[in-house]
Amino acid sequence: MTVLAAVLAAAALLHVYIWVLESFRWTEPATRRAFGVAEADAPLLAPMAYNQGFYNLFLAITTGVGVVLLGSNEDVGRALALAGTGSMLAAALVLVTHDRTKARAALIQGTLPALAVVFLLLTL
Repeated sequence: MTVLAAVLAAAALLHVYIWVLESFRWTEPATRRAFGVAEADAPLLAPMAYNQGFYNLFLAITTGVGVVLLGSNEDVGRALALAGTGSMLAAALVLVTHDRTKARAALIQGTLPALAVVFLLLTL
C-alpha cells in the first residue's frame, strides 16, 4: 500500500506542477518550449491554458483526497484515486492518439497515472 500511495502522490504532484506551468507560467520561455508554443501564440492561448491548468489541479486534488482516504475508507479512497488517475491516463492517451509527435509529453503525463491505475486495480 505504501508504494501505491507514493505513486498516487507523485502523479498528483506532477499535475500540480502542470497546473502551475499552464495557469501561471504560460508565457515564460521555458514553459513555452516545454509545450511547443511560439511566443506570438502564447498570449492568444493563455486563457485556454489557464483553464486547462485548473483541470489538472482538480485531478490532482481528487487523487490526493483519494490517497488520504485510502487509510480510513479504502473503497472511497480507491474510487477517488481511480477517478483522478484514470482521467490523467485518459488525457495522456488522447494527447498521443491525436498527435503522435506528442508521445514524449504523453509519456511524461501518463506514466505515473498508468502505474497508479494498475496498482489500484490490483488492490481490488
